Amino acid sequence: MRQAIDKEIQQFLPLLGNEEKESILAVIRSFLNLKKENSARISVEQYNREVNESINEYKKGNYISQEDLENEAGEW
Repeated sequence: MRQAIDKEIQQFLPLLGNEEKESILAVIRSFLNLKKENSARISVEQYNREVNESINEYKKGNYISQEDLENEAGEW
């Protein structure tokens, strides 16, 4: 499957202009940056800090209910 996709991409590239190729290159770079960012792991200590911060925000009332969120999203 991967080889078929690579082959199809190679067939289309010569048909594109420079601006289109630059756009595709930007998309590819953004995909690779996302993969790189997602592969960065946080420490257990950082994870626990973030969980505790979230719990504290919830206790302070800084949250939105599912129903309120759905209503708000319906107004978008």
